[in-house]
Amino acid sequence: MTERRLEKAHCDWFADAEVLDTTIGGLLREQARTNGDAPALIEGLADGTSGRRWTYAQMFADAERLARGLATRFHPLERIAAWGPNIPEWVLLEHACALAGLVLVTVNPAYQRRELDYVLRQSGSAGLFIVGEFRGNPMADIAGNVADGIDTLREVVDMQDHAALFTDPSGTLPDVGTNDPAQIQYTSGTTGFPKGVVLSHRNLTNNARLFIAVGEMGERQVTLGLTPLFHTMGCSMGVLGALQSATAYCPLPAFDPNAALDLIERERVTWTICVPTMAVAMVAAQKAKPRDLSSLKRIGMGGAMVAPELARNVEAVLGAQALVAYGQTESSPLITTGRPSDSVERITTTIGQPAAGCEVAIVDPATGEIMSVDTVGEIRSRSASTMLGYHENPEATAEVMTPDGWLCTGDLGTMDDQGYVKITGRVRDMIIRGGENLFPAEIENVLLEHPSVAECAVVGVPDPVLGEAVAAWIRVAEGESYDPEVLRGHVRSEIAAQKCPAHWQQVSEWPLTGSGKIQKFKLRDAWLAERGGEG
Repeated sequence: MTERRLEKAHCDWFADAEVLDTTIGGLLREQARTNGDAPALIEGLADGTSGRRWTYAQMFADAERLARGLATRFHPLERIAAWGPNIPEWVLLEHACALAGLVLVTVNPAYQRRELDYVLRQSGSAGLFIVGEFRGNPMADIAGNVADGIDTLREVVDMQDHAALFTDPSGTLPDVGTNDPAQIQYTSGTTGFPKGVVLSHRNLTNNARLFIAVGEMGERQVTLGLTPLFHTMGCSMGVLGALQSATAYCPLPAFDPNAALDLIERERVTWTICVPTMAVAMVAAQKAKPRDLSSLKRIGMGGAMVAPELARNVEAVLGAQALVAYGQTESSPLITTGRPSDSVERITTTIGQPAAGCEVAIVDPATGEIMSVDTVGEIRSRSASTMLGYHENPEATAEVMTPDGWLCTGDLGTMDDQGYVKITGRVRDMIIRGGENLFPAEIENVLLEHPSVAECAVVGVPDPVLGEAVAAWIRVAEGESYDPEVLRGHVRSEIAAQKCPAHWQQVSEWPLTGSGKIQKFKLRDAWLAERGGEG
């Protein structure tokens, strides 16, 4: 059999995977009928032990009861925001919203007042489901302050208060369509304002199902939820991947390598998804205190490239195969993925081939022309998992979606003649810190609100642990003083901790282009030169 080879950087070899017209609620109902006795949800606790447990029949019963209560208070397609960590109630709310035809708005539990306020207003959320606090973030207090000023928001519910969570179950559940919106997930924008990615039931269920199939994860397994539920890696690939394979999903409230390893041993976890920094921490923790991890077969990693040493350590120390994946929230999220048959070289030097059901091309971002193999261009994808659009933002939608269905990722890369893709850079000025996408404009906007800041520039710089760290260059306003600790406190009071610059530099003048724009690459190059080329 002749091996297929590409002449152009356009691979549609895997695009004909079957697309099913499914809904999240319909899948849950079917699993309760056919695999009702199978473990479905296990509460992972911060100390590495496990708590409450649900079978598929029990999880469906609780989700349906919650859905009927929601249906008495909210209309189909209204938006419901979930603001909390990885706990079972979050998963139940995800399923309940799907059954009730509501749109789940996922919110990062690290958000501060201004970020929460923006998401609730932009989404028009009618309900907010929270926890009291998480990792020192006083979420109930913040929610109370924010809620008073938002007319569309009718109620705030503590999802850990079951008397408030499970109300009158007399509501009627609507017919939910496969193309109905299921979730809105917010992704930071280069303008400093997050965009709400609207994903349908069809988008999410097909992407998760094909991820499970390609990764050969198996049925009636156990998966550990390490990535946050507010992200598609958690609530789509994790929760919905588990749902479609009758697998038990065990969410861990906050990542801790020792707790994660203890749960893998205790619950006989077979696969999990994480960012590379998590895998590094688990390797170190396992070396320090070995556990029986013989059940673990796969660790999917996304958000950053996998170093060869890490892939070898995952196999040698954790006993699992590392599989790399690449995606964007706008694609539910998977775009490319490694296969279990891939070599270590492929896993560590590429982001895999197009995911099942996905067509990928490398194009000239200016002309849309498909590039030759091994030539740098913009990565674009087309699949049944591509978003419906950005919530109430048709202009931004038109910027990233072509009339013939291609999603413009904004990432630069190459494709070889076997369809393997490499990332070489970013069209957009994005920082990937520990697998999370951060955008300088949002941080710059906050810095500029401080009276001591006349101008600023935020750039990603290399970091040996996180991949990239946030660095800020500040030109001080006339008559003001430069105090990084004061600026750090200002940023921390306004936005999430991971967005706060780790490195600070004062400047008196900028390297500028002919048109007067700051040349950020020169700032980064100077920063590296001062440190001998290393972060």
